[in-house]
Amino acid sequence: MIQKQFSLRIWLIRWLYAAAFTHFIIGLLLPWISSMGLVEVYHQLIESHFWPQAAPDAARNMQVWWMSLFGPTVQTVGLWMGALIYLGNQHRSRFAWLWLMIGILLWAPQDMLISMQANMLINVWIDAFAVLSMIPPLFILWKMDAKNTENTGRSV
Repeated sequence: MIQKQFSLRIWLIRWLYAAAFTHFIIGLLLPWISSMGLVEVYHQLIESHFWPQAAPDAARNMQVWWMSLFGPTVQTVGLWMGALIYLGNQHRSRFAWLWLMIGILLWAPQDMLISMQANMLINVWIDAFAVLSMIPPLFILWKMDAKNTENTGRSV
């Protein structure tokens, strides 16, 4: 039973590191790819909400600038996620798992609402995937580390 739980823990930690690394890499790439054809369909989806015809060039340039500016934010989130995952894993800290869950549950509804207001359903689906792929592993780790918290007398 302990070996099975240890294997599950390793898998969950690796999954969360992969999520953090993905955020870091996407954030690193966003400034470089935001003006490329790779994200053309995404730009058109956003523009279709604000302009019935083709968006003016200045609007596209501003959109590319905002997307580029958002990259370092996503990159930093990935870095912070990685640090909290490391601390949570090394110290069996429920506190780290709790703060990661709080951050996701604070961010996701707001991001989804703003995306729905702009009819950007692709963002809603991405957010839903993020929540559904990260909250269960974080919750399981939070529960697993309850034993460690009980043994040390700390609470969370």
